[in-house]
Amino acid sequence: MPVSKAPYTRKYQHSHSRGHEQLVTCGKCGKKVPRYKTFIKYTGFRITDPGILQEVDRSNIHIAQQKNYVCPKCARFYKIVQPGRSVRKKHLNR
Repeated sequence: MPVSKAPYTRKYQHSHSRGHEQLVTCGKCGKKVPRYKTFIKYTGFRITDPGILQEVDRSNIHIAQQKNYVCPKCARFYKIVQPGRSVRKKHLNR
């Protein structure tokens, strides 16, 4: 009986069924992880103050989002993905 189950499904959705998967660097810990195992987190900032948006022309604002790959360990730690609950605890909340 499995102790816990992840709340997400990890699929290998690539055209080739064999071969070496590209390694990407985790944006949090720097670990090299296969790309299909990572979670994508976009970082950047938004201007939410309406006063500033009225003063500045929107065409002059260049806000770039950065695409970060996060390994499963860091995704659980930084709460990007919720960790799975154990099977024993799922049966207690009936």
